[in-house]
Amino acid sequence: MSKPKPLTKLTVEDLDLDGKTVLCRVDFNVPQNDDGTVRDDTRIRAALKTIEYIRDHGAKLILMSHLGRPKGEVNPKLKLDPVADHLRGLIGGNVTKLDELVGPTVEAAVDAMQPGDIVILENTRFHPGETKNDPELSKALANLADVFVSDAFGTVHRAHASTCGVTEFIGTSAAGFLVAKEIDYFAKVLHNPDRPLTAILGGAKVADKISVIGNLIDLVDVLLIGGGMAYTFLKAKGYEIGDSLLDEAGLAVANEAMAKAKEKGVRLLLPKDVIAADAFAEDAKTRTVSTDAIESGWQGLDIGPVTIAAFKSEIVASKTVIWNGPVGVFEMPQFAGGTRALADALAASDSVTSIIGGGDTAAAVEQFGLADQMSHVSTGGGASLEMLEGKELPGLAALSDR
Repeated sequence: MSKPKPLTKLTVEDLDLDGKTVLCRVDFNVPQNDDGTVRDDTRIRAALKTIEYIRDHGAKLILMSHLGRPKGEVNPKLKLDPVADHLRGLIGGNVTKLDELVGPTVEAAVDAMQPGDIVILENTRFHPGETKNDPELSKALANLADVFVSDAFGTVHRAHASTCGVTEFIGTSAAGFLVAKEIDYFAKVLHNPDRPLTAILGGAKVADKISVIGNLIDLVDVLLIGGGMAYTFLKAKGYEIGDSLLDEAGLAVANEAMAKAKEKGVRLLLPKDVIAADAFAEDAKTRTVSTDAIESGWQGLDIGPVTIAAFKSEIVASKTVIWNGPVGVFEMPQFAGGTRALADALAASDSVTSIIGGGDTAAAVEQFGLADQMSHVSTGGGASLEMLEGKELPGLAALSDR
């Protein structure tokens, strides 16, 4: 399987921005409170380095982002006004929010901009042409600016007008600091990792991660399987798993993965013990049992202490660790112990490069207050997963080559 190439694309630092108008795709798809205000501004803060760099280098800056899933229709609850207000509070300066994405009003507002000004366009997904990668919308967006900067890693696996199509109608397209950092980390892991290289794979369904499992076995020295998907692997080995999550479609995949790992000399470790519960609930009764002793009526919801010790031993012996998917139901405190223990082990190690693959794993290390102690926490769950699958991401492939 082909692997993403190391970063050979232009970055924002390669551009002469003075006097230019820059169209920048950011990921401001942030959680909101009931009153519409921003509840978690992690994604907004992640874009600040690129925003401030462009503004400080004498350019006019147009920002565009989606929010939620309005499916091509205007939804007042998903307008970007609260996001614009939040950004204004973070950086100050002249930040103007427009009520449209393209059209004469937008063009007039852009024409009136001065160097250092920032304009935020309305939710890209209010326009039906966005997710269809419509050429007319792409061209209209491109006509607003001189150059395009992509800094929304969480959307680069989507071939949308604002992430991909726009690059066909604008002269120069470059990666922002956030996207460049993501590419650099994943390229190193995929092409020249410091070894031993260990991958921790969790989450629920095996079948959903067929490609990533196969690609990781080609890549890593050790593969640790936890989370809901572990029970499908255990069932494939002939274990009784009680009422634990089972992905029937993934049984064949699990068998193939274990056979391939053996053939490649990759050590694939499954849980030896689990925290079992009599219900999927915070107040459920629990017991710690061996994985060959999960009774009917009980389900595994976290890895147990023997497994934690074994997994931590592999982590501290590694030079690089990629982690995609929690190893337990970390949202419930009594089933968060395994995920927390592995996060603690990564945070405590000075010798391990730790790459957290976005999504629920990123949410977990954020919840534990350990995100800033990881080498890299990806801002794109789906995009990072596709990188690990070895896919070429359309929003990255479309950027200008150096």
